[in-house]
Amino acid sequence: MAAQKAAHVLKVKTVVAPPPPSLSLVAQNVNIPVFCQHLDDMQAGQSTGFFIPELARSFGASGSILNHSEHRLDYQTIRSLVQRLRKLDMVSVVCARTSNEAAELARLNPSFIAIEPPELIGSGKAVSKENPKVILDTVKLVSEYSESTRVICGAGIVDKSDVRSAVDLGVIGILVASGIVKANSWYDKILELASGLLE
Repeated sequence: MAAQKAAHVLKVKTVVAPPPPSLSLVAQNVNIPVFCQHLDDMQAGQSTGFFIPELARSFGASGSILNHSEHRLDYQTIRSLVQRLRKLDMVSVVCARTSNEAAELARLNPSFIAIEPPELIGSGKAVSKENPKVILDTVKLVSEYSESTRVICGAGIVDKSDVRSAVDLGVIGILVASGIVKANSWYDKILELASGLLE
């Protein structure tokens, strides 16, 4: 609800990606997009123990994060999942550790690529300040390989200035977890970070 309230107040697009067990409950109680944290590339009907795109969609998900540093996937799996999500009219957010990896993934034309150097995830040291070159290179390379994929960034984002720096480097949004989860007030933190997209 905090993300939804902040979205309405600031008129910015926010998306939540709750843990899988709460996906359906969250999707039924908010009017902002709800994404999966991960999906598996198994076929319907033979997917016991796996969470597949078609099932996620039936639970109310409108997209998914793929290939996060904490849950890496091989290239062919990413390719297949991006294609499946596209057929289901769902959004794909594919994470990349480096600008070169982002360039390779851009060939798949996902909806978004999130550049997240793993060494900065959860560090409190924002990629936009610690390694601005990786953002600049990613934005440039992705635009060379895909006309439709947009770039967002994550890793270490904790305040409005981190967001503003990222936007100035060419991204159109952020991917953040611990910067919000560890905050005393999720609403206040989301409001602060989202406001960095507007200036």
